[in-house]
Amino acid sequence: MKRGKKIIKIFLIIVAILTVVYYFYFALPFRGVPFNAQRHGTLPLTPAWALECWLWEDDVNTAEKVDELLEGYKKHDIPVRTILLDSPWSLRYNDFKVDTTLYPEPKKWFKKLQDNGYRVALWMTPNVNNFNKGLKIENSDDWYIKAHDKGFLAGKGQINSWWKGKGGFIDYSNPEAVKWWHGLQQEVFDYGIDGWKLDGSATLFWSKIGPVPFFYKKTKSGIITTRKYMDHYYRDEYFFGLSQNPEFVTLSRSMDRGFHPEGFAPFDAAPVTWVGDQRHSWKSNKDSDFGAEDKTELVMDGAKGIEMAMENIMNAAKVGYNIIGSDIAGFSGSKIPPRLYIRWTQFSTFCGLFLNGGHGERALWKRSQQELEIIREFSWLHTELIPYIYSYVVSAHNGGDVLQRPVKGKYHYMFGDYLLVAPIYKDDLKNKVTLPKGKWRYWFDDNEIIEGPITFEHEFPLEEFPVYIKEGAIIPMNIERNYTGIGAENDKGFLTFLIYPEKESSFTVFDTENSDSTSIKINETANEIEIILGGEKIPHILNIKMNEKPQQVLLDKRPLEAGVHFQFEKEKKRLKIKTETYSVGEYQILKNISK
Repeated sequence: MKRGKKIIKIFLIIVAILTVVYYFYFALPFRGVPFNAQRHGTLPLTPAWALECWLWEDDVNTAEKVDELLEGYKKHDIPVRTILLDSPWSLRYNDFKVDTTLYPEPKKWFKKLQDNGYRVALWMTPNVNNFNKGLKIENSDDWYIKAHDKGFLAGKGQINSWWKGKGGFIDYSNPEAVKWWHGLQQEVFDYGIDGWKLDGSATLFWSKIGPVPFFYKKTKSGIITTRKYMDHYYRDEYFFGLSQNPEFVTLSRSMDRGFHPEGFAPFDAAPVTWVGDQRHSWKSNKDSDFGAEDKTELVMDGAKGIEMAMENIMNAAKVGYNIIGSDIAGFSGSKIPPRLYIRWTQFSTFCGLFLNGGHGERALWKRSQQELEIIREFSWLHTELIPYIYSYVVSAHNGGDVLQRPVKGKYHYMFGDYLLVAPIYKDDLKNKVTLPKGKWRYWFDDNEIIEGPITFEHEFPLEEFPVYIKEGAIIPMNIERNYTGIGAENDKGFLTFLIYPEKESSFTVFDTENSDSTSIKINETANEIEIILGGEKIPHILNIKMNEKPQQVLLDKRPLEAGVHFQFEKEKKRLKIKTETYSVGEYQILKNISK
């Protein structure tokens, strides 16, 4: 009898397990196995402005604070292209009416930002709330009921709780609902906004029968899944934005721990993505360095630190997302440890998205001088690498390589074809680095060649970061400052090619404003280096690693004059050729082989 009961119990357990597996992996489909594997489309052409530095804060949320930050960043020569206004900025969440007590005279203010060269992105979700947590208009039953009665909400207006309150979800399958929704957005589009930050509440699109969640809701077009609703959300908001502004972007979630391993936003609606949310911490588990006073806005259980960001970015890159980043120094908490801010900035320098923002002090001049100087340098380095980064936007759009590709080593990845990054993930100057087969140079001291494969431990001062250059590299850069030591202010307007010759190599760099491109091919022999430029003719600087001063430099078979057209920096072992105009673009650099 006892044995029979045991068998029945085991049988019921097996049935329960199989039911759960079937529900989550097949019937849902929610986690992407196997139905969601083919949901991704072609990666978009992310505009170059969205690759530059983003800035935002989430403690004050006023026009006055934004102006203060931007003025301070300008005064201290820290580059910013995009200002992100996170919640709260509207009267109700997603009514798209600017709260003028926070942002007075919005039309005039937005225009001023644009006139000063900034891009503006606003936070939003697909929720129509009847309760708005923390807003001046907390209760908005009338607004919710209006949308409900018109049939604009999915699930017959069933109310779901989310971190900003309670409400329903706009029904993207209902053309009338979408027309109403886009009509609400038109006012801020008319202000000239450049993007949405699409926060991840669409993952809460579900119904409940008792305590059991079912990841479906009824819509105008029938019952749809959570996953399908997410795709509607990301695609609709991105493509409608493009109809208003051809350089519009959406900042969407790509990965978030183990949830949605196929990714949040579909590739074709993912011009820029971030992973989140993390706290201002090194450690990856809930530990004692994170007190109750720091538990600010822990959205989606953002209770882990820099390692969570690195792990999620690596997972997003493996899936196939291209432009990925995280909130520099983490999103949650009140105090940012200085060394963490520095290391997270350095890591983000070598990510597609440089997103400096969240809770905590972001006015660097109010922090330490060391943070100000290092973060400024790396902010400029990221900005100057945009031509290199943008080339992989084009590559990925055309079905080629994405920007970041994980390799062997703790959170190691290739940043493009020529840079290997071994990010520092703990509060320790020492870091273990694994380099694959080939010849490598350290970014911050490139005179020595390191032969791979090799694994070693090295101490990296706070001013440096574990980045290694593959021999044969060609790295196009827009140099505008002298902080990195690669060039100076008078290099602005010239495209710099950072070159490490080894036999044959090539690179194609794309104009960020049109479809034109310039190719560069290098052929190194024992006696000379041949460099051939093709395509669009551009003012350029060839910054070439060489052990000795060349015997002669020719451009289109005509000798160039030392000290006028080129110079050799003996200590750095670099030949710099600066050319504004040329007829063909064929260089011959004759080596000094007598030494």
